Parts: sequence; C-alpha cells; structure tokens
Amino acid sequence: MASAQTSYQPGYTKKTWQISQTFKPPKRGAPPASAGGSTRGMTCLRGNKRLTSLIPPDKLGLTLATHPTFFWYIPVTSVKTARFLLLTDNSQKVVYETTLQLPNQPGIISFTLPESVDALEVGKSYNWYLNIVCDAHDFSGNPGVNGWVERVQPELPLSTALETANLRTLPTIYAEAGIWHEALTSLVELRRAEPNSLSVKLNWRKFFTSVKLDAIASEPFLDCCTSENSLAK
Repeated sequence: MASAQTSYQPGYTKKTWQISQTFKPPKRGAPPASAGGSTRGMTCLRGNKRLTSLIPPDKLGLTLATHPTFFWYIPVTSVKTARFLLLTDNSQKVVYETTLQLPNQPGIISFTLPESVDALEVGKSYNWYLNIVCDAHDFSGNPGVNGWVERVQPELPLSTALETANLRTLPTIYAEAGIWHEALTSLVELRRAEPNSLSVKLNWRKFFTSVKLDAIASEPFLDCCTSENSLAK
C-alpha cells in the first residue's frame, strides 16, 4: 500500500463536542482486496450478534500511534481465549502474535500493542487477525475477523490542532481527520470520564452509526484483555 500523510481541515468550533459527530474516511486507496471482516465457523459463538471488528467499512484503520489500540465486539461464547496475529502486508511475515484471555460476558474489548513490539512504521500497512480459539488443535475452523492498520504522519494543521486539544475535542479532531484508532480510543476515554453525559452518549452512537456499527453501539465496554504467550518477531 502506498504511503501517505493525512491532512486535516478544521471544521469544528470550541463546542463541537456537544454535537453528534461522524467519522470521515480519508480520501485514499482501499486496502488489498484480501482484507476482510466477516466471521467464519460460528461453532462456539452464541446469540444473534456476530464477532465484529471495530474498524471502518473498508477494513483499514489509520493511526498516529507507534503501538495502536484495537477494538472488537465479542458475542456470547463459552471459549475464554482468542489469538491475535499481526503481519506485514507484503511478505506476510509475523510481526507479533499473542493469546488473549476473554471476559466472561459479551461486550466490546480492546487490546493495545505492547511497547515490547517494534513500533509500526509510517506509511506501512499491517494485516491483523483475531480468532476465537474454539479448537486449539485446528485453527482453520475457528471464527475470526481481520483487517488492516497503517500508521501515518500528520500534516499541518492537524498537528497544531492536537497540541491544544482536550479530552472533549480530541474525538472530533481525529474523526474529521480520518484517524480511526485514535478517534475510537479517545471516545472510549471520554465515555469513561463522563459516563452520564448525554452529549457524549449521542456522539458515541453517531460515530458508530457513521461506520455501520450501530448494532453494537449499546454494548458495554469491558476491561480486557490480558496477553499470554506473547511472541514478537
């Protein structure tokens, strides 16, 4: 995937946090056609909702972070472990893999790439996979989702806007710039800081609806996940 910087056109006021916001995908090429987000082999998952990756419809999430945070919705399951895999886009070389311990209830979980892993390179895309370990001996039938992440370098005036941003304005700044991982992460932080705020709840739902994830907008955010058997390449 070609490297690209991301530009930001300021279109918010000091009180934008009070207005329901949407995520604006950056104008750039789509990830390779092999990227997907659908689940397979629903043998150990229950309920009406599917295992879902929290990424834009094109399955590519941009980030400014060297070690971004990933988000998924985990439905009802009797299985307590998941396998996370991060690979380079061209050689499919494994950059990092680990086993995650899942919570005991359905909801939205997150996992931050640990600092022990080499920083993501600017302009380079990475393919990630998350599989629920229904069968520890045969991974081919385990339900899973995958997508892409790419680290970008911000141009002015995005970098300037970030210097003066606060917790309430960060989600809008990132969402308008098309920086997916930080937009969602900052929204999560804002919800935790102001759990009873109506405007924050409206922003949350509007953000999810804008990327066709409204089916899980009401799901709880769970404290997860611990990592076991980590292996950085």
